[in-house]
Amino acid sequence: MPAYEEGEGIVSVLERMGEAIKIEAEIVVVVDDESDSTVQFVKAFALRDPRARLAINTYGRGPANAIKYGMHNAAAPVVVVTMADGCDDPFQIDPLTRLVERGVVVAAASRYARSGQQVGGPWAKGFMSRMAGLTLFHLARVGTRDATNSYKAYSKKFIDAVEVESDQGFEIGIELISKARRYRQPVAEIPTIWLDRAFGASNFKLMAWLPRYLHWYFFSFGPRLTLPTTTSSAVPPTTPEVSS
Repeated sequence: MPAYEEGEGIVSVLERMGEAIKIEAEIVVVVDDESDSTVQFVKAFALRDPRARLAINTYGRGPANAIKYGMHNAAAPVVVVTMADGCDDPFQIDPLTRLVERGVVVAAASRYARSGQQVGGPWAKGFMSRMAGLTLFHLARVGTRDATNSYKAYSKKFIDAVEVESDQGFEIGIELISKARRYRQPVAEIPTIWLDRAFGASNFKLMAWLPRYLHWYFFSFGPRLTLPTTTSSAVPPTTPEVSS
């Protein structure tokens, strides 16, 4: 879970996650530095729920680097990326994880699948996301109608094998969906209801990150690639953590 200046609002999100997750798991909240307003509240919550821990991103500032850092330092073979703003339904973490355990490399929570829904949020962002998702699903056959949603579960083996190139915004979701399609790896989706955040301001920068989304959008239509047989040697072996 990448977090940036969420303050006390992170507590209710973590509490819902703690109630929802029934499988064995850790909840890793990644921030860019110890001065972030999120830090003290994550530390306090971790005293109540030892599954939660704080990690300081050393890859560089921004959501892509925070997500990538969390992925590389996760202890489990399945990694679920979810946001700190409370928009995602935490009760879907378990079923998304189970799908990856059954053999898919990406399991997507889809706002645009039948019975899925997006409630609130900027109209332009929602329209572009829906069009991108549906065209990729029908034309590129990526396996999900919601390639741009960040709320996904991933096989850590797949992440390590293909490597994550995103380094700015939230385009990691569409990058790994596109790579799964090019490497002919299985993708699945379940419907989700996304609710616009009830507190704070969104850090999503549509126009600044749009070129990166377009890059991975068109990447999806390329020819088949051969999946590497070895994992990346660049994955860090340890997790720098913040002491309580």
